Amino acid sequence: MLSLYKTHFQFRLIFGLLLLLIFFSCKKTEDTTVKPEDNRFTKVVLTEGMDEPMEMTFLPQNKILLVERKGGIKIFDEKTGEMKLIATIPVNTKYTNKEGRVREAEEGLMGVIAHPDFAKNSWIYMYYADPAEAKHVLARWELHGDSLYADTKKIILEVPTQREECCHTGGGMVFDKEGNLFLTVGNNTVNPRVGSSNLDERPGMESSDDQRAPGNTNDLRGKILRIHPEDDGTYTIPEGNLFPVGTEKTRPEIYTMGHRNPWRPTLDSETGYLYWGEVGPDASIDSIWGPKGYDEFNQAKGPGFFGWPYFIGNNQPYNKHDLATNTYGAPFDVNSPVNESVNNTGLKNLPTPVVPAMIWYPYGVSEEFPILGSSGRSATGGPVFRKADFKKEAPFVFPAYYEGKWLIVDFMRGWIMAVTMDENGDYKSMERFLPNETFSSAIDMDFGPDGALYVLEYGSAWFRGNANSRIVKIEYNAGNRKPNVSASSDKYAGGVPLTAKFSAEGTSDYDDYDQGKLGFEWSLTSASGFKQVLKDQNPEFTFTEAGTYQVLLTVTDTKGEKNSATFEIVAGNEPPVVSIDFGGLNKTFYFGEKEFEYTIQVEDKEDGTSAEGKIKAEEVAVTFDYVPAGFDPIEIASKQSGAENMAFLKIGKNLIEASDCKSCHQYDKTSIGPSYTVVAARYPKTEENTKLLIGKIINGGSGVWGEHGMSAHPQLSEADARRMVDFILSMNETKPTVASLPLSGKVTPVVPEGENGQGGYLLRASYADKGAGNVGSLTGVDYIALRNPFLDPQLSDIRKGVNMMTTPRVNFFMVGDQSHIGFKALDLTGVKQIDLYVEVSPRNDAIGGSVEVRVGSPTGELLGQSEQMVPKEAEFRRPPEGVNPVEWRRQNATKAQVVLNPTAGKQDVYFIFKNPKAKGEEILMSISEIEFRDK
Repeated sequence: MLSLYKTHFQFRLIFGLLLLLIFFSCKKTEDTTVKPEDNRFTKVVLTEGMDEPMEMTFLPQNKILLVERKGGIKIFDEKTGEMKLIATIPVNTKYTNKEGRVREAEEGLMGVIAHPDFAKNSWIYMYYADPAEAKHVLARWELHGDSLYADTKKIILEVPTQREECCHTGGGMVFDKEGNLFLTVGNNTVNPRVGSSNLDERPGMESSDDQRAPGNTNDLRGKILRIHPEDDGTYTIPEGNLFPVGTEKTRPEIYTMGHRNPWRPTLDSETGYLYWGEVGPDASIDSIWGPKGYDEFNQAKGPGFFGWPYFIGNNQPYNKHDLATNTYGAPFDVNSPVNESVNNTGLKNLPTPVVPAMIWYPYGVSEEFPILGSSGRSATGGPVFRKADFKKEAPFVFPAYYEGKWLIVDFMRGWIMAVTMDENGDYKSMERFLPNETFSSAIDMDFGPDGALYVLEYGSAWFRGNANSRIVKIEYNAGNRKPNVSASSDKYAGGVPLTAKFSAEGTSDYDDYDQGKLGFEWSLTSASGFKQVLKDQNPEFTFTEAGTYQVLLTVTDTKGEKNSATFEIVAGNEPPVVSIDFGGLNKTFYFGEKEFEYTIQVEDKEDGTSAEGKIKAEEVAVTFDYVPAGFDPIEIASKQSGAENMAFLKIGKNLIEASDCKSCHQYDKTSIGPSYTVVAARYPKTEENTKLLIGKIINGGSGVWGEHGMSAHPQLSEADARRMVDFILSMNETKPTVASLPLSGKVTPVVPEGENGQGGYLLRASYADKGAGNVGSLTGVDYIALRNPFLDPQLSDIRKGVNMMTTPRVNFFMVGDQSHIGFKALDLTGVKQIDLYVEVSPRNDAIGGSVEVRVGSPTGELLGQSEQMVPKEAEFRRPPEGVNPVEWRRQNATKAQVVLNPTAGKQDVYFIFKNPKAKGEEILMSISEIEFRDK
């Protein structure tokens, strides 16, 4: 009996423990079917303004190491927000074509990765184009702190290349758990001149035959390599590559082959599967040559042959083509691929089965994957999310919904997709990640140690530094979300008594349980000890004592989470009012006028008016400046602070801030190089000295200030270098560079030396009043910011249905019926016609359409409409030598012309692109410029 009781007790105990285990197991298991709300993700821009960033890797202590194509190596410190150039290594960035012309290549410093045991060994690996010989090099260095030790360099691997033609380098790297390094290597082949594959076996055309590289088992190009770097700087071949060591006519480093331009690789830490993006050829239609071009997102469950240059996409075959006789043969056999090229040094019979792409898509809308839309394309890649890859304390780890999903990004299309695989690792479905966000020019993407997703964005245009290159971080918040706080006042300054109405309009909270339950507290303080607390959501308060007050709105949710916003109120001094009378001329665009007549009036409650002479002309700062192309006159006007800070000089300072100059120079302190004030003292401001310093900035120099040489900056234009020099040489000037203009008169537009005349002009007037009692001075400003009448569509304020393709120039695609762009507050006074410079080409599957111009909203008053633009084959030609390329492009472009109904004044202007026959996200046309015409 006792034994039976004991057995029963043990059973109950075991059963109870099992229930507890099940309870806690269920409690800790996240639901993988529940998609998180988009507002749980926060997009944070960490830094901007790099010079062709290529790849990034993560270091301890919240640091990011990144490389730039021209050889720059930088470390970004997330804790301090500082970007530091730590070294520049010599690399090649050019090629010389058969005509002897030097062109920009895609190669340079192409990739970087830290060793998995970096915290112990300090090793980083970089893949770069050798500066002297035609080869790409994988090498290892030691990085200690912010110092790269040159004498620790060990060359691991070399890939012989050609430098007669551009392009395709690869350069992506990833380590697996066993310490094996995967390296993507591009095909190093010219884009095909005919059709869409590279099969040119004619003598002298070797660089146009991809059978000599991606299809060659004995060549490292057009491959993904897998090696095991050893401690002594050599490498060994891990088991399981495509060809066993010793196989005749093969390279054992090859893991996968048959690639055109494999980009950023990643590994699924659970399955070991390899993933990457692959950039395809440009052909927009199927032809006798073979299929149209496709970009691919690929998966390798093991070593294999992925088809190029014989197959593309889901193994669509190209046709055999003899370019010597311009004859075509049968399609290549996917079941028995052979390489019979005269340029082949490897095996004739290639590995089977040929592995098809997981995802493939053309310029136009994909039948298989319509969610990818249509536009330019450049498949980058991205990481597979596994929660087990992160420490428990990592703050931004994504939710279980994304477990096992592959997050992919396209360089040109700006989306991130989350790809779901089935239990066998095969494609199942995909969906847009953060559909309201755009990630343009994404050249690398990976999860950081903190669990956040990091996106490295190259910027708008190739082969130069871009102000909009940046590192973007996407943080996930799994818990309670802070309120979003907006605080404002109907008045920010005025005489006493000053009654201000405060508003929390726009304040919100994403959590449903907080709706209508937020707590509001307004705290009013001053340096004199004044303090007042208001509890209402939109209170009103009267300031009776003169002074400067800080207004802080703190909003608290039901969980006690707080967020705040602040602004300043100045009581006791009415701000001055400055106004410019521009004689009825257009206040947005410069139409080539020879001179402008203006009148400025200033009124101040305490100081009087300029009209009655109480405010003297010399007390008002009036300037008229040229604003170079690429800079917004309105933005310059808002940052400028008086006659001593000319817009032109401000631009020079901005260029210095965005460059690597501050790594060696400070404004007023000696660093590695002299301070700018010392340089200004040594070189008086003359044209001779200006040209001398421009040369030093662009070409580099040494021996003037010590043993440290000055780095060359060949990427800088002479005009930008001149702006930087003008700013430096102005630093020791005690008087304004340009004397303040009178309150009325005429100004003559002048293009400064070295500028191209494509910029605009800024007439600005500001007056700082004399204060009132113990209240300090307030400034009133008015300005006329005249833009060039050729407006860049990238400056549009509102967009719907826009896709951007980044190539050596930017293609701005309008996608789908009723897509539109809008510009805020454009003056249409005197504007009679608007011409849109467009391309409607079968090359990019553009189907055409018409353009409407409306004001107020996309459905507002119609001012005019263009004719129907129909597709026509674009003729791609370079401008003749010595011809201005901008003017040449404008003269040869297709124009969608809209004659406007008469209107005047500042309006919100919308351009609506229409084609009712458009299916989904079909491209209607691309826009390069919008010209506002007064004739």
